[in-house]
Amino acid sequence: MTRRPQLLVAALALVAVVATVSPAAAAPAQNAGLHGPKPTIVLVHGAFADASGWSGVIERLQRRGYEVIAPANPLRDLSDDADYISSVLTTIPGPIVLVGHSYGGAVITNAAVGHPNVKALVYIAAFELDQGETVFGIVGAFPGSQLPQNILPRPLPGGAGVDAYVNPAAFRAVFAADVPAKTAAVMAASQRPSTLATGEEPSGPPAWATIPSWYLIAGNDQVIPPAAQRFMAARAHAHTRMVSSSHVAMISHPDSATAVILDAAR
Repeated sequence: MTRRPQLLVAALALVAVVATVSPAAAAPAQNAGLHGPKPTIVLVHGAFADASGWSGVIERLQRRGYEVIAPANPLRDLSDDADYISSVLTTIPGPIVLVGHSYGGAVITNAAVGHPNVKALVYIAAFELDQGETVFGIVGAFPGSQLPQNILPRPLPGGAGVDAYVNPAAFRAVFAADVPAKTAAVMAASQRPSTLATGEEPSGPPAWATIPSWYLIAGNDQVIPPAAQRFMAARAHAHTRMVSSSHVAMISHPDSATAVILDAAR
């Protein structure tokens, strides 16, 4: 007679413990192996910039446990730049999310070809070119860019080509209007030049034809007109978001840029 109440109490206690384990809490253990390892995020900068422009995005991704690499884009010509980034991808085991800003988009479009572990492409106000297209061709096809009239050319020694800079006097208005003036002044002084050849070389077969892509449109961009960005994103069937940003959306809106990258990583 005395054991029945004890057994009833024990049974109720067990039910209470089981009830406190919610499906959400149990899911990680059940699903831990279903999605594989987190991808490595590779961030490729564009012209007139360097990898430091990704700092805010890198910090946010690292806080979420992602391995991040932001290599230096040579900015010499499209095929060589893509080959260099491709060589970086070769050293990375496991899945990759490949991200490009501005001209870096043209580079990742070519660099990802032949790398089956690149699982997603992300374009941040970037050139998502099709085969045969050029950076200058896309800029010229859509009105609104303030870049061409504000390029400062500097010939390289021995007739090796021409380096292009954004005129420092116009840098903030053209490139980074929503960045603090002091920050934009430092960016203008430290900008890395891109040769004119990078804008003239036709792009190869696009990786986005076989790899899913995401696109963050910068709605106030004075370098790549927003209409051009919408056209490229729609043509590639990219998952698209828009932010009211200058060309450097990853600097002025790092949360928005990170969110798009995380969408691709998931």
